[in-house]
Amino acid sequence: MLAAGTLFAAGASTARGTDLRDTGRTRLTELIVAEQRRSARHRAEYRRLRREVDRASRLAGRRDARVKQAQARADRLAAASGFAPLRGRGVRVVLDDAPQPESGELPRGVAPDDLVVHQADVQAVVNALWAGGAAGMQIMDQRVISTSAVRCVGNTLILQGVVYSPPFRITAVGDPERLRAALDASPEIAVYRRYVREYGLGYTVRTLDRVELPAFTGNVTMKYATVPRDADT
Repeated sequence: MLAAGTLFAAGASTARGTDLRDTGRTRLTELIVAEQRRSARHRAEYRRLRREVDRASRLAGRRDARVKQAQARADRLAAASGFAPLRGRGVRVVLDDAPQPESGELPRGVAPDDLVVHQADVQAVVNALWAGGAAGMQIMDQRVISTSAVRCVGNTLILQGVVYSPPFRITAVGDPERLRAALDASPEIAVYRRYVREYGLGYTVRTLDRVELPAFTGNVTMKYATVPRDADT
């Protein structure tokens, strides 16, 4: 009884009339929101600096023929690499978690992971759309390029430092019929659609007559770049 009384007193003193679990959850939420705001400020600053670098490069191209030639080649590759806006017909795929049971209890044999969209599900859609001849792609509000990595933590999606909650929207520019056929032919998506039927996960495919994808504005780390031997000549 003495030990129990000591624990109750310590808990009351620490909580001071509040719910310890709710406080921890609130602090974690505030931390996530603060980090997202800080990341947004950094992205805005990066875009500003990148515009300044682009302007400086254009000015240098007026004085140096080699710089101008390199810029022209980069401009030709910009659309294919995702560094230029892209417009055209396409499709949009939306993945969403299943609604929680009204009773609050999961059916027998169903785990919480069965009711959420996973990283593999998003990646399966991305892979199928590329296989279907997509000329460009966007996940949520960000353009996807060859170095983009899709990561999921719980039921949230992390893409290039930004955290998103479901529903997850993947938009692709390309021939809608080919894109839809590639989605239907994907074995991984077939598994996901079985969960859609059994557990109520969200899966919709919509044809779009006009799609506008923004240019990629993130940072690209060139891990395998080398300096040409004649760089100093």
